[in-house]
Amino acid sequence: MVSKKLLPVALILLCVPSVFSQSEDFWISPGAEFAFYSPNGGAYGGGFALGYGSGTSIGLKAVYLMEGEYKIKTLELNILLRFYFQGRYSYSGPFMQILGGPVIFARDAGINIPSRYGIFSAGAGFGWRFLFNERWFAEPQLRAGYPYAVGLGVSGGVRF
Repeated sequence: MVSKKLLPVALILLCVPSVFSQSEDFWISPGAEFAFYSPNGGAYGGGFALGYGSGTSIGLKAVYLMEGEYKIKTLELNILLRFYFQGRYSYSGPFMQILGGPVIFARDAGINIPSRYGIFSAGAGFGWRFLFNERWFAEPQLRAGYPYAVGLGVSGGVRF
């Protein structure tokens, strides 16, 4: 049985296929990330994203970050919703992205699931997809949200 907290998420995910009925764009992209999780400095690492849709995309993004001084490791698992500014069928150019999902923290040892420390994150970002040969792309991004203050990243990927 679906808990009451997950019911709105389940309803949104059931409605998503109607939004993308005209879309034929699937993409994957590994990348590098930097985020300010700590007032003493930032965390750096890498991640992987995949998505589907032209004009509006939905997808998943996982990022693993490490913070040096306190040896804190962070795993972000986000659902993303992306809107391209250049129209309903666009898959390149400027975009705005909304992210949300669990963040798991660990100190010294690796990430364990279930974790002792975690929080729900939410944020928004702006990026630009530069397309090469209609299939390959590069994306610089800037994001802001909670529990991180600001993050930036660059990724490269392929669309199918």
